Amino acid sequence: MKVMLAEFREYLVRNGHIKSTYIPYYIKWVSLCYEFLDKSVDQKVNMEQKGEFIKHLFRTYEEWQVKQADHALRLYNYFLSRNGKGIGKGAGHNGKEWAWAEAETRKALRVRHRSLSTQKSYLMWLRRFRGFANSKRPGDLDAGDLQDFLSYLAVEKKISPSTQSQALNALVFVFRHVLEKDIENAIDAVRARHKRKLPVVMSVQEVGRVFDQMTGIHRLMGMLIYGCGLRLMECLRLRIKDVDLERGVVIVRSGKGDKDRRTVFPERLKDDLIQHMDSVREIYEKDRKQGLNGVQLPGALERKYPNAGKEWGWFWLFPSKSLSVDPVSLAVRRHHVHPATLQRAFKIAAAKAGISRQVSVHTLRHSFAAHLLERGYDIRTIQELLGHKNLQTTMIYTHVATRNVLGVKSPLDN
Repeated sequence: MKVMLAEFREYLVRNGHIKSTYIPYYIKWVSLCYEFLDKSVDQKVNMEQKGEFIKHLFRTYEEWQVKQADHALRLYNYFLSRNGKGIGKGAGHNGKEWAWAEAETRKALRVRHRSLSTQKSYLMWLRRFRGFANSKRPGDLDAGDLQDFLSYLAVEKKISPSTQSQALNALVFVFRHVLEKDIENAIDAVRARHKRKLPVVMSVQEVGRVFDQMTGIHRLMGMLIYGCGLRLMECLRLRIKDVDLERGVVIVRSGKGDKDRRTVFPERLKDDLIQHMDSVREIYEKDRKQGLNGVQLPGALERKYPNAGKEWGWFWLFPSKSLSVDPVSLAVRRHHVHPATLQRAFKIAAAKAGISRQVSVHTLRHSFAAHLLERGYDIRTIQELLGHKNLQTTMIYTHVATRNVLGVKSPLDN
């Protein structure tokens, strides 16, 4: 037992994932667990056994100590797995079976109408998992393999919690819809450490200076993102019918989490947008005269209403100047503006405006929220405009608002 725990201690020191002052406590929790279970230290602790030990700890220890013990046992399980096999040394044999798994995953994603970006990220995680699994056949994979992979990402690669969650979602999808194995409740991986990072926010004056350096459609898109609190892709995917100029409302369809929401439309952009729509109408009429395919429609609408994509209301608010081939249907049609064009224009404008911080198009959305908060708007209202599911996500802007949102005045100012 002492030899194995000494090796675990060396691993923790070498890895640097745990502060050196905490390492003795991690060794202590592992030792107590195996003594409690009367189990050999070269064997993994399953979820039921760990649950018994955790329940035992709650009787005499505080909650933070129990959480530390839980993390220690997750790390030790991964340590045992790591000693038993190599990490990421290639996929070995069974190339045809892995190619089948990838093809079936792509098919399952398309049947469920997942976006192209989701398809790319899920297939990327499948390929990385293939490299981790070495020579194992896809059909032989189980929850333990996925648990080890997720722990490997957290411990060795030190990825963020959101990236680990994305990997989990992608591979659970493969297990469930391709390998036909429901393993989600059997995963007890090391969790990636959450590090709260405050969003970068520009002042109202800085936002104005950036817009002064932008022209044309890029300036209009940037102002719409800031004025409505949109994400980049939410702006690019807007249709003509999604903007209600009379009521001053923008409808965001299938935003993050596949949710619809309403947000405010800035009155200042009304004339500019009417003029922009006139130029977009010319592109639309040209496409109809040339008999081109209609724009891409979400979900099954294209199959149910084959001509709806040729209607004016469904046309892109920001259509691309050139035609492209749809990667799914292979149809030649007009897509919306590519995100890289706006990102590039914004980066150049920010540099010209003298913004020294690392800013991006998404900074405009952060600034929208912070500036509304500074003007005294209710945090719940801002949450709805941003489309946040959890209020805690919106609350982070209270840390970057320049005005004290609590209205407290320092006694020194008196």
